[in-house]
Amino acid sequence: MTTPTFKHGCEFSMTIGGELINTAERLDVINPATGEVFASAPRAGQKELDMAVAAGQRAYGEWKLYPYNERRKLLAECAKLITANVDELSQLFTAEQGRPLAMARDEVLGAALWLKGMGMHELPVEITEDTDARRVEVHRVPLGVVCGIVPWNFPVLLAFWKISHALLAGNTMVLKPSPFTPVTTLRIGELLNEVLPAGVLNIISGGDELGPMMTSHPGFAKISFTGSTATGKRIMASAATDLKRITLELGGNDAAIVMPDVDVKAVAQQLFMGAFFNTAQICIATKRLYIHEDIYDEMRDRLHGLAKVLKVGNGFDEGVLFGPMQNKLQYDRVSALMTDAREIGLTVLEGGPVPDTGYFLPLTLVDNPPDDSRVVTEEAFGPILPLLKFSTIDEVIARANNSEYGLAGAVWSKDIEQAVAIAHRLETGTVWINQNLQSSPTTPLAGHKQSGIGAENGKDGLLEFTQPKSIYIPKTQ
Repeated sequence: MTTPTFKHGCEFSMTIGGELINTAERLDVINPATGEVFASAPRAGQKELDMAVAAGQRAYGEWKLYPYNERRKLLAECAKLITANVDELSQLFTAEQGRPLAMARDEVLGAALWLKGMGMHELPVEITEDTDARRVEVHRVPLGVVCGIVPWNFPVLLAFWKISHALLAGNTMVLKPSPFTPVTTLRIGELLNEVLPAGVLNIISGGDELGPMMTSHPGFAKISFTGSTATGKRIMASAATDLKRITLELGGNDAAIVMPDVDVKAVAQQLFMGAFFNTAQICIATKRLYIHEDIYDEMRDRLHGLAKVLKVGNGFDEGVLFGPMQNKLQYDRVSALMTDAREIGLTVLEGGPVPDTGYFLPLTLVDNPPDDSRVVTEEAFGPILPLLKFSTIDEVIARANNSEYGLAGAVWSKDIEQAVAIAHRLETGTVWINQNLQSSPTTPLAGHKQSGIGAENGKDGLLEFTQPKSIYIPKTQ
């Protein structure tokens, strides 16, 4: 199936101050399943960025005064509007990102879920002192205009992890989607103009040069970024110039530990999807799978069997579970990692055939490579998974923790008490037991080590977009 024709057309606009804005220079947007351009987006520069920041500053003075419940209601209205347009938005998503249509739909609906779910949290006034002499109140107040920078792997959901937090707390936002996946987010910006006051949410698109312009712009009070650790370090340095607040959700080389008591047949597909969902382009995906030696061969063979039969292809085609790599740069990087594994003599277990056009790679396993091989030490962010044999709990915990990253991990065992004990010893911000890839508006996601700074989601994530303000109130004159 080819890319569908969109009723809205294939030229998209930015939203700045409630107006639809275009630029003479455009970004080509490529369908990664075909390698062909299917749409275009504006290429913003300093002029458009300044316009967006100014719009956010104008709107901030009034938006921060909206009662909390009114902001919550408006975000719920935004959720309804996204849900009402889920069919169009899902098709745009698959065309630009590559993920199969049903899973694209889940992500679009996830954005609506986050807009409503974050509204479950309150920002209560904390009373730290209440005596005959005085009362001390601690309020949580917004920061100002927030810069949001979103990656291409989850372009809609991760945008709304930022939007829901920032706007609910009383901030305004300028959001930049990835130049690889701008159009679904731009279209949502056009739709939300029907609900949000002008300038509260500004969405601009641009090339790689736009990000550094944003992070160095003096008009932002905070930067919220999701992406690579290397880019996060540059953003942190840029933010230091004027002490912008930062939330950084960065890379991960997440380990899953499979104990010998599991039912191999029952858990194999869960393990497989935890590693390969979204063609393994997930920060919190399993990227190192440690399997106890007693069940290693059986689990390896079952996982390889899945790789050979589960369908890879165009996300608009029936029966497809895994789409292409989202862009040529990442395709080349993961291809090089696969080539390296073969050249150094590792046992590579390749999955079934993939289409000849587009940025497709086979679902690939590597059979018990050395711990110091690139396929183990690097975050692949693509469909190549090392399977690693272990014998003792202390050994596997040490190996799992031997990473500069600490984003997420998983433990699989019928012995829940033992699994929890292992989870406590893993140096990661999230650990799942007998499950994976779970997140919620009620629960924080925070990276340890070089996987990030700050938290997203839950009350902790909401507070990241506020600052405390203490007011001392005397009771006597």
